[in-house]
Amino acid sequence: MKTFVLAAVNAKFIHSSLAARSLARFAHNLERHHLITAEFTINQTQDYILDELFRMQPEVLFFSAYIWNIEVIRQLCPDLKKILPDCLIALGGPEVSYESRTFLRDNPAVDLILRGEGELTFTELLDRLEGEALPAFEGIKGIAYRNGDEIEVTPNRDPLDLALLPFPYDEGCKDAGHQILYYESSRGCPYRCAYCLSSVEKAVRFAPLDKVFADLQRFLDARVPQVKFVDRTFNCDRNHTLAIWRYLAEHDNGITNFHFELTADLLDDEMIAFLRSLRPGLFQFEIGVQSTNPQTLLSINRNVSFDRLARVVRAVKSGGNIHQHLDLIAGLPQEDYRSFGRSFDDVYALQPEQLQLGFLKVLKGSPLHARREEFGIVYRDCAPYEVLATRWLPHEDMMRLSAIEEMVELFYNSGKFISSIAYLTGCFPSPFACYESLAQFWVESGCHRTSHSRLELCELLRRFVLSQPQIDEQAWMWRLKFDLCRHERPKKLPDWLHPDQFLVYRERILAFFSQESNLERYLPQYRNCDCRYIAKVAHIEVFGNEGENCQAVLFDYDRRDLLGNAAYYLIEL
Repeated sequence: MKTFVLAAVNAKFIHSSLAARSLARFAHNLERHHLITAEFTINQTQDYILDELFRMQPEVLFFSAYIWNIEVIRQLCPDLKKILPDCLIALGGPEVSYESRTFLRDNPAVDLILRGEGELTFTELLDRLEGEALPAFEGIKGIAYRNGDEIEVTPNRDPLDLALLPFPYDEGCKDAGHQILYYESSRGCPYRCAYCLSSVEKAVRFAPLDKVFADLQRFLDARVPQVKFVDRTFNCDRNHTLAIWRYLAEHDNGITNFHFELTADLLDDEMIAFLRSLRPGLFQFEIGVQSTNPQTLLSINRNVSFDRLARVVRAVKSGGNIHQHLDLIAGLPQEDYRSFGRSFDDVYALQPEQLQLGFLKVLKGSPLHARREEFGIVYRDCAPYEVLATRWLPHEDMMRLSAIEEMVELFYNSGKFISSIAYLTGCFPSPFACYESLAQFWVESGCHRTSHSRLELCELLRRFVLSQPQIDEQAWMWRLKFDLCRHERPKKLPDWLHPDQFLVYRERILAFFSQESNLERYLPQYRNCDCRYIAKVAHIEVFGNEGENCQAVLFDYDRRDLLGNAAYYLIEL
């Protein structure tokens, strides 16, 4: 038997390759061939990946290519060809499925490309390559390959019946270790967003529900921490969506979290009512807003009502049990700096658990790629083809937005500064104006050149606060201290924050932890514990200066919200 190697180069160690697993297990390919799957990350050295692949001595090597790994693969292939001259190198995936002829012309070390969906094509290639010393590729749909000095492109393959998809992981999901597990119950998307490759496929296909239920039960039985659905618009079919959600609710193991990409304006009142009944943390949603500028939405073929979306996001948030991640894209047509600021403020007002400020990727094969000159879009030649400027956004504004994005990640999405950053945004005309000022301070102070510890971030924030005369430093400091206590039991606080008042209130705190009624009400898990032990694992902080009208707050680190912050209670000492 020949040695086939299927290699995935993931963006991070915690990611698992759904594509590699689906290809390997489809039609029992693992059992029928000597097929090795190998996962790497873009953070590993080229030498390490090269040497590991050489040790496997593949006769045929397949790479799964995406925008996050294509540059690594481009560099690997020529060196692999030098040390494995008889090895056939094949690539598949969205990064090479479009303009395949050009890719082969520009990358002579690559012999063959799998275009579009790979399962049937991959399986047919394995069988053909296994059986012939010098196989001919005629008759195999969905490929591009070298034929002497010519490049041949075969007809597209018909879409796959998703009932044929294998469960992608091994028994107990042990092959993924501590990685995030991915799953798909549908392919395609009903929307035609111009920036997205899913707009190219003309229909949505669904896997049969009985297959989906059986697959999901294997995740539940394995008690994996998280499963991310990669369905492009999971809730595009109401019946399909509700059937899966109800199954997961009825079979909830109390541990596994399921992540879905949704179009929020499709959720109706019945679905929202159902969602409110779920265990906190069972589901989390990723919702693409992209822009609230009507002209921008029209130019990218996105017909979504922001008013309807906002009502749904608020309704879901009111349940307090589902983490919502909302996305914006900078660099879209018709959106200038101020317009983007308005989009930012619109979405920020919804107070999602996470707000991602992303930048347009000009993907090959997407409608926006075809219209890039019309919109004056300038982007990087190398993947991920991120926008550098547009007719509406010069590069100077892109730089400003990039700094704002860093501020949002550090001080909003981290979940560590909820109260203090909320106070700061209230001191400016708008949230965008706050982050804009903070980003300007950040860059002018040279803070963008290096990473910072949590205490250093607190010091940098304080310097920013001191530079803004409209901010009440004392009021902000109390909120920052609350944030630090809520995120974790404080071991060291910045010296300029009011000192720990435990010694002043020590006897009252120990007395509070000694009263059975207090433990029964707030900390039932510590009912039989010594008060001194409880004082080490829970925390009471007194806010306000001694002699003033102080407020004691109890933090329970065994109970946390969707952002990982401790439950807290206002108490009397």
